[in-house]
Amino acid sequence: MPTELNRDGGCSPREGGVAPAAWMAAEELEVQARLAWRNHPRCIGRLFWQGLDLLDARAAATADEVFDACVHHLVHSTHGGRIRPAITVFRAEDEPGRGIRIWNRQLIRYAGYRLASGEVLGDPEQEEFTRRVIGLGWTPPPVPGRFDVLPLVIGMPGQEPRLYQIPEEAVLEVPLKHPDFTWFADLGLKWHALPAVSDMALVVDGARFTAAPFSGFYMGTEIGSRNLGDVGRYNLMPEVARRMGLDFKSPHGLWKDRALVELNTAVIHSFREAGVTLVDHHTASEQFMKHVRHEEARGREVPGDWSWLVPPMSGSACPVFHRYYASEVEGPAFVKMPAPWQE
Repeated sequence: MPTELNRDGGCSPREGGVAPAAWMAAEELEVQARLAWRNHPRCIGRLFWQGLDLLDARAAATADEVFDACVHHLVHSTHGGRIRPAITVFRAEDEPGRGIRIWNRQLIRYAGYRLASGEVLGDPEQEEFTRRVIGLGWTPPPVPGRFDVLPLVIGMPGQEPRLYQIPEEAVLEVPLKHPDFTWFADLGLKWHALPAVSDMALVVDGARFTAAPFSGFYMGTEIGSRNLGDVGRYNLMPEVARRMGLDFKSPHGLWKDRALVELNTAVIHSFREAGVTLVDHHTASEQFMKHVRHEEARGREVPGDWSWLVPPMSGSACPVFHRYYASEVEGPAFVKMPAPWQE
């Protein structure tokens, strides 16, 4: 079982140039992490920002302890499918470029293998990262597949990165099937239940927590339209259209649209049958507009990136489509960082 790290963190102030916010009490850090979620312009699920759980891992001093905390995060947040939004915060960087880094974009992602034909088996988005972890010593399964969970790569300041295989029991996956098309299950598709972003820094009052994986629950189109449907990802629209008997040689019949709807139908149906938390894009949009009304009633502007908030399917049928949002983000924030190998 993964080690459950002390929720209080066990940290004490020390000498040096670290911002005082790095040593704030766990209760205050939880408040700041929640505010960072509330401020995050690309997230449509912010109605629930006050329910974010803090898992305080600032006492983790080794790569092994960081890995244990990441596994604990997966187990805690997945919660048997009843997803709990959570963030695990490791200690802040001592100085620029000397912070703990989790190399993965998300704690759970599938490998992408470049074949001799030039095609990619698995997730093309992860092809470069897959090559890097193989270069670091990871051995793929004897028979590589489309849904091989990548290892975690953890870098401690001044140390070489270390590889860790995530235990199977910490990764909940949902096999995908369609309520009407029996052939859909034959495609052998699945997706992991928990989206846990791990390549962004939590910035609070000058302190940069460069390892702060956070997770909520999926909106269906993130899986059906983007992960499985995008041409640069699994690109399953042509296969689904072919199975549906659609003419996909011409766009006039809207074969892409029809295939995309059925991909998303399968995702929503499968997660619901498995008892795994997931929200459809129409409900998510209504929830976000409720969040906007709550915030505006309190005199606060809601920052938002329109291109991320509008779902990638049926955008104009969702209320988030029909307005713009504030561009400035003030206070605690999640900040994109360059990949560790690019720094």
